[in-house]
Parts: sequence; structure tokens; C-alpha cells
Amino acid sequence: MASRQSLVSRLLAQGSELGLELVFVWNRDPGRMAGSVPPALQLRDLTALEERHPDLVVEVAHPKIIHESGAQILHHANLLVGSPSALADQTTEQQLLEASKRWGHTVFVARGALWGSEDISRLDAAGGLQSLRVTMATHPDGFRLEGPLAAAHSSGPRTVLYEGPVRGLCPLAPRNSNTMAAAALAAPSLGFDRVIGVLVADLSLTDMHVVDVELLGPPGPSGRSFAVHTHRENPAQPGAVTGSATVTAFWHSLLGCCQLSSRPGIHLC
Repeated sequence: MASRQSLVSRLLAQGSELGLELVFVWNRDPGRMAGSVPPALQLRDLTALEERHPDLVVEVAHPKIIHESGAQILHHANLLVGSPSALADQTTEQQLLEASKRWGHTVFVARGALWGSEDISRLDAAGGLQSLRVTMATHPDGFRLEGPLAAAHSSGPRTVLYEGPVRGLCPLAPRNSNTMAAAALAAPSLGFDRVIGVLVADLSLTDMHVVDVELLGPPGPSGRSFAVHTHRENPAQPGAVTGSATVTAFWHSLLGCCQLSSRPGIHLC
């Protein structure tokens, strides 16, 4: 999930030269906008967003915002989802698809820290993707866990907190499972139930997030399967949920979806 303040600052500084205009910023806690968002841009009530006439609404808050307001936003504008873990909830996904089709607006989903998403999608579309596993490791201070995982404790220098279907992880680690959720969307033949997510607490990773993506494709003539393993080390401030490279990737996702025409459905960008 990208930093709201970094996006606001960048849009205010560079938006006009890129043909972009920031028309509102909304925060669950309006007080957090004081001193950082010009008063004229502060929106107090999200249900009043129509008054600002946005073409694209960018979510960098929390999956709950997509659960609660995603469909309503699509009534008025395209939507860029910065919390793809929200789509692990099947009701939310269906509501977004129906609203997108009804109003002709697009649900864009930022790929974030997922490396190789286009290659994953191509292999999946060709029917060759057999398995996909995404492991995210960082220091325990970088996790924001809920439910049973909130009480999980590291049992050593490196502890596996969760290993299983991405759909089960997203509600327990909504802010730490977005890369896995993006992988599930990149590979619809496997989806949230068959893409495997692994969350690891590693005491040595005080200043980075490490994401490993492992996939298997079809077997070749010798019987050996096509395989890819990417290893991504993303520098991060101690205790931060989002790595620095992910913020940059999100900015490029935003620029990319602004250049695309509206089309119903959910699309990675």
C-alpha cells in the first residue's frame, strides 16, 4: 500500500505537467489531513465525492474502504485499488464486478511489490500455470496482523506465521498480503484459493521486505517442469508496512491506468 502523503505531495508537485489534477483527499481521520492537504482539497464525507467530479479515485487507505465504499465509488469514477487484499472477500469482488459492469467504470488493481505479474498472467492465460507460491518476509515490527495471527509470536530468528491459500491470509494480514492478492488476480485459473501465500517473521530483516515468487509451468519433453523463482529485496524503514520500491511502483500504476480507457472488469496495472 502506497503512502497517501507521498502521493498527495507528488500530485501537487507534478500533476499539472502530467495532465493530472488532484480534486480531493479523504481520510478516515480528517485530523490527519491538517497541515499536509490544502483545505480546499479536503473531503469530509466520502459519499459526497460526486461533487468533485473525479475521473479516477485512488485508494491507499485500508481494505475496509473497498469493502464499504468500492461499489459506490464505481458509480462515479474508475477505481484504483491499492489494497488488493480486499478482493479476497468474494462478496466484495462480486459487488465491484457488478458495479463496474453497471456503470461502465474500471477496477484497476496496483501490482505493487509483485514482480513479473505480466509473465504470470501470460502463462496462466495459456493454460500452463501449475502452481504459484508467494513468500513475504520481514521483521515482525513490519506486520499489522489481525485475528489469530495478532497473537502469533516468533519462535526463533525466522518464523513462518502462515502458509496456505491466499484467501485465508488476507483477512488476517490485510496490509501485509497485498502482493499475494495481486498474484491471485494475475493468475485467475488458480485464484485466491490455489495461490499459496507464506508470511515469515525474520528478525534479521530490520530494513527490508523480501518477496519470493515461485511458479511451476508445464512439463517439457524430459518430464522436467518449467520453473521460475524471483527474489526481490525491497528497502524499507524499520517497522514500515510498505517498502520504498513499492511506493514507486504504485506511482507508475497510477500513471498507467490514467492513460487507459474505461472498460468493465478488474484489471492489474
